[in-house]
Amino acid sequence: MITVSILGAGNVATHLFEVFLHSETIKIVQWYNRSLRALAMYQDQVETTNNLNDLKPADVYIIAVSDDAISGLSEQLPFKNRLIAHTSGSVSVYDLDKKNRRAVFYPLQTFSKGVAIDMSAVPICIETTEKQDVPLLKALGKQIGCHTHKVNSEQRRALHLAAVFVNNFTNQLYRVAHEITEQEGVEFDILKPLILETANKVQTISPYLAQTGPAKRNDKKTIKKHLKLLTNEHHQAIYKLLTSSIKKTHGSIPRNN
Repeated sequence: MITVSILGAGNVATHLFEVFLHSETIKIVQWYNRSLRALAMYQDQVETTNNLNDLKPADVYIIAVSDDAISGLSEQLPFKNRLIAHTSGSVSVYDLDKKNRRAVFYPLQTFSKGVAIDMSAVPICIETTEKQDVPLLKALGKQIGCHTHKVNSEQRRALHLAAVFVNNFTNQLYRVAHEITEQEGVEFDILKPLILETANKVQTISPYLAQTGPAKRNDKKTIKKHLKLLTNEHHQAIYKLLTSSIKKTHGSIPRNN
């Protein structure tokens, strides 16, 4: 049995709580948050606290708060030589206070409260300052059905940066597309099969080979029409930037290719 305490009540913390709660080999000792209101609906399922001095012993304390709050929270912990792991993709493991054993337990996925996720499909990136802590974190990941990957700081930062492109930036493009369809009174839902197929395609071929569209074909007439249709200057700038990026990647290719 691995004992865990969760610190924070955001998206990642909430999803980890749910999956830990339903594991037969993980016990949640406590759930800490500075505001107990955020934990009110869980008080009959786990012991909650807003006082760091009341934290009980656990095998690992998982800090799942905003990136800017990780360092300060770790400094406030009133104990030493316990295993502390944060869940950020970009924060250094060394930002955790050195009075405790430091680690990263980074679930590489997008989390939103109220949106269910199959955690067995979520890769967990693990980094530690001490080798002795690797087996426990790997076991923790395995016991919630996740594949774990031991990475170094540079690899984790690269993965997080790449994740911003494939998730956050892509989602913003969905938002732009939603605004375009709304403007003409057409349903955004019509695009959803295309969104799914685009994601499915890169499961079997590389993004380079999967690229299609007017920019790759160097279809100047269509590109010109699209730019004319875009009345929002911000959207037009995004279109020009991405078109230029695709052209640079694939070169000027005859339209019939």
